[in-house]
Amino acid sequence: MTPIHQTTQTGGWPRPPACLVAARLEEPPEGARITVAGLVILRQRPGTAKGVIFLTLEDETGVVNIVVWRKIYERFRRAVIAGRLLRVTGRMQRAHSVTHVIAEEIEDISPMLDHLLAPQP
Repeated sequence: MTPIHQTTQTGGWPRPPACLVAARLEEPPEGARITVAGLVILRQRPGTAKGVIFLTLEDETGVVNIVVWRKIYERFRRAVIAGRLLRVTGRMQRAHSVTHVIAEEIEDISPMLDHLLAPQP
C-alpha cells in the first residue's frame, strides 16, 4: 500500500499517489489532479442532486469536500458507502470560494486506522 504522505516536491504540492493535506488545498491550480485522504465525517446524497454524492473528509489539518458523480459512485460503491478512512484522487474545482475535489478514484484505506493507535517510535 502506498504511504498516505510523502515529502513534497520542490516548488509544488504532493502529487498522486502522495496525499495533499487539507490546509494546502489552495496551492494547486484549478483542474490539478490531486490525492487527499481523511476520515469520512459526512456523506450526503440529496434527492435533488441527480445521483451525486457529497463526502466530507477530515485530516489533521482540516476538511476536504469531495464530489462523487454517479458513474464514479457505481465503480467505487463499497468504499463510498462503507469506508471510514478514504483516499480520493481527483481534480480540483473552485466555485464561489468553495474548493471541491471531483473524485476520479476512491480507495477505502480504513485498515490503516489501526496504525494510528500504534505507539510511535
